[in-house]
Formats: sequence, C-alpha cells, structure tokens
Amino acid sequence: MIPVVAFFNNKGGVGKTTLVYHMAWMMAELGISVLAVDLDPQANLTSVLLDETRVEQLWEGGERQSVYGALAPLLEGEGGVAAPHVEEVSSNLRLVPGDLLLSGAEQELSAQWSRVLDGERRAFRVESAFAQVIRFAVEATGASIVLVDVGPNLGAVNRAAMVASDRVVVPLAPDLYSLQGLRNLGPALVRWRAEWNERKLKVPQPTDWIPGGEMQPIGYVVLQHSVRMDRAVGAYDRWMRRVPSEYRTSVLQQGATEASAADDPECLGLVKHYHSLIPMAQEARKPVFLLRSADGAIGAHQQAVQAAYRNFQDLATRILERIELGGLVQGP
Repeated sequence: MIPVVAFFNNKGGVGKTTLVYHMAWMMAELGISVLAVDLDPQANLTSVLLDETRVEQLWEGGERQSVYGALAPLLEGEGGVAAPHVEEVSSNLRLVPGDLLLSGAEQELSAQWSRVLDGERRAFRVESAFAQVIRFAVEATGASIVLVDVGPNLGAVNRAAMVASDRVVVPLAPDLYSLQGLRNLGPALVRWRAEWNERKLKVPQPTDWIPGGEMQPIGYVVLQHSVRMDRAVGAYDRWMRRVPSEYRTSVLQQGATEASAADDPECLGLVKHYHSLIPMAQEARKPVFLLRSADGAIGAHQQAVQAAYRNFQDLATRILERIELGGLVQGP
C-alpha cells in the first residue's frame, strides 16, 4: 500500500504549499519516486511546480489535463473517474495538476456525503473520487509516496481529500492563529474519520473499492521559526511552548505535555524562513536547497543553501521514517 500523506491546516498563510513543494523535491533528491497531488482549489502547488505557459496549456482546450479533468465525467454526468494527467517535473517527481474549477465540486461532495449512509453507489464513487484519482496516478507512475496539498478550510473538498489520505502532516506557525487552527482541525479529523468508518459499513457491494480514510496525524512542522517579525521574543517563545500541548489535546486527543516544540517527539521539524533565498528560488523555479552560484547564491547565500539542504533533508527523512519508508532513502 503506497502511503498518501496530506499536508493540512485550516489556518492559511503558514507556508504549507512551500513545505509540500520542498518536501517533494527533497524526497525526489533522496531517490524516492514522488507523486505530488494538488487538491487545493487555488492550485498553488501547481503554480510553483509548473510555469504559467504550461499551466495554460493544461487548462485550455478540450479536456482539462488536471485533477478536475479526471473528475469531470463523474461530477458532470454519470461516468466514472478518468485516469488523470500526470506531469513529469523531474525524473523522481511527478504532479497531478490542480485546477481552479475544483472549487465547483464543493457542493456535489457536500450533497453526496449524507447519501453515502443510504448506500447509494454513486455517492460512494463521488466521495472516493480523489482516492481513485490517486490510485490511477500511482499505478501509472509506480510512485513510492504521494504528497497531497489541500486548501486551508474544513469544507467538503478537503474532507474528501482526507478520506483519500492515510497520514496527515500539520504545518503551523508559532502564533495564536495556528493554535486556534489546531483546535478546529483536530476535532474535524476525529469526526471525519469516525463518519467515514460508519459510511464504509454501507458500501453497496463488498467488491467495490473504497479508501481506508485513516487520516492519522504523524506530527507537526513549525514553519518560519527564526522570524520574530513584529512580535516580542517573549511572545514568540510563549507560543512555541504552547504548541506541543495544543497539538496533543486538540489533534491527538491526549493529555497535555510540558515539552517544548524543540524537544517534542511529535514535532517533525522546525523550518526557517531563509529570507532572501525565497525570491531567488522563485526566480530560478527551484527549491532553496538546490540554488547554485548561477542562480545568484554566492558567498553567505551558498552557506544558507547548504544549511537549508540539511534542514529539509532531516525533515524529509523524519517524515519517511514515520511512514516506514526510511529504508528507501538513497542519498543525493
């Protein structure tokens, strides 16, 4: 069973897509065959992995070569999910492109959720549609891991994305808004998991394929941890101390802890901002840890690039170990 890992927090603006982007590239760099799936209706991951000209080609014309294009026969008629277009980004990294039209699936996914309880076969097919897209794409690519980017909300599209996911990584920032996001996210995952388990009992035919919908959290990542912005250092440290307990109580439904984020085993890693490397990487259309002198990364910048490589390598390795894929790492 190929692990499907979603990166999810209903608090936006924490750098979630940037994290997925760098994890996909780093895992590919480590010799893992990676399939990235963009289930964010804003298609942010697609926009950073592909240039605008290529995205226009995928979206324009007849059948849209995107995740929505694969869903269209089911959502717009009585057909089934089609095999999705898979775009090759590098030899070890492929993408199922996102699509702004995906937001139009929200109403249909919401409507079919209750009908699953009545054992309606089409309702099962709709709610399992993302999982089927991922399944087709894995079969076509032979990927070893699937990384899923989703939008920052608790709507029906994200619920279906979680149904398609085995594991969940929670990106967050050390501030009030991310902690409130955990208070919303944790109960939602618990509820969706229980509701999907209930719905799986209603499958109309035992031979029908449906996803497990485990959506089990494997840890959190604190992003931009070196950035104080306009906050006092004391306030920053206070939020860092509160993150572990909030994650345990809200997401894992466990008791509080005295651990700090830096010492918390549930913390997968602390990712720096890297400041001026970000626009440089955007211009070069590559992750910060692959910037070279030709991209403008010289002197102190090159030292920062090397530090970024180690940072993201450690984080990617920890995620792979949590899902028991650590043995696949081949090194750069």
